[in-house]
Amino acid sequence: MPAARDSLLDAAYTALARRPWSTVRMVDVAASAGVSRQTLYNEFGSKDGLARALVRREADGYLAGVERALAAHTDPRDRLTATAEWTASAARDNALVRAMLTGCWSERLPAPALTGVPSSSVVPAQRRADGPLPSPGDLVRIVRDRAVVALSGPGAVPSDTAELALSCELVVRLAVSCVAAPPPGEGGVAGLVRGALHHQAA
Repeated sequence: MPAARDSLLDAAYTALARRPWSTVRMVDVAASAGVSRQTLYNEFGSKDGLARALVRREADGYLAGVERALAAHTDPRDRLTATAEWTASAARDNALVRAMLTGCWSERLPAPALTGVPSSSVVPAQRRADGPLPSPGDLVRIVRDRAVVALSGPGAVPSDTAELALSCELVVRLAVSCVAAPPPGEGGVAGLVRGALHHQAA
């Protein structure tokens, strides 16, 4: 039931924006989504299963935004800058993305174990959610590797690829640092990234 699953995840996300996860009730999530509580349990198995699925969805949404940022420009520096700006804005607007990127899970949020849990779900999406969730280091590596693939040309030599990977990782880590401590001034994240890339190139 993809439509029901999406509605339930939307309802859980909305509930989380209003109150701490510990006080979110499964019956309220089901009612808000317009489905039965049994449908909720069929999809997620438990409240922890719902939390894992919600975190997985937000991680996937963040990474989809990374792909869009990397495809939005032709100039490599603009692509990396857009990726950094997306990272900072996604973390600013979404508490779960911020927690995934920084590893700082507040008491208001669900904090599912990053390691996978045994899954007996017949729902493929839930079996995926029950698998390992990305740590901050995992997300840095995933974004770095996707940026390298997006930016490396067909004739790239290994040394160029290594330098590109270093630049991509620098940008991702700089963006994550801006999540914890937003830069002052007019340039913001973009100014920091452009400056760092300029100095690295020099």
